[in-house]
Amino acid sequence: MHITARVDYAVRALVELAAAAPEPRKADAVAKAQHVPFKFLETVLSDLRRGELVRSRRGPDGGYWLARPAEQISVADVIRTVEGPLASVRGERPEDVTYDAPAERLVDVWIAVRVNLRAVLENVSVADIASGALPEFVSTLIADPGAWKRR
Repeated sequence: MHITARVDYAVRALVELAAAAPEPRKADAVAKAQHVPFKFLETVLSDLRRGELVRSRRGPDGGYWLARPAEQISVADVIRTVEGPLASVRGERPEDVTYDAPAERLVDVWIAVRVNLRAVLENVSVADIASGALPEFVSTLIADPGAWKRR
């Protein structure tokens, strides 16, 4: 899986907003705190607002805040909002792809990849990241020494 800058910045922005909740945060303060380009972050925050993950208000008391509790926003929600489906094959959903023999079972591999992505991304919330208390299954996955090896 390729995690784009857009996804990375979106998750980091939401974590920053979760840490500041319930107070709104200005986009420039979020950009500075997370060391992300302000103009890019503005675009990402617009996507998050359209996806109903954040709300915003203009003015001196304005800024951005989470549209729902951080516990209810999964990393998968963020990815789907700013990039689309978690797994796609040449821009199509895995279940819509067909192959001829002997590659016909490849669709099953792509579906399995999506299932595994969902297993992590749908079960880790912005609140988990902001609190530093990731779910136990994540700790188990990253405890495997092979998880840290480049391949």
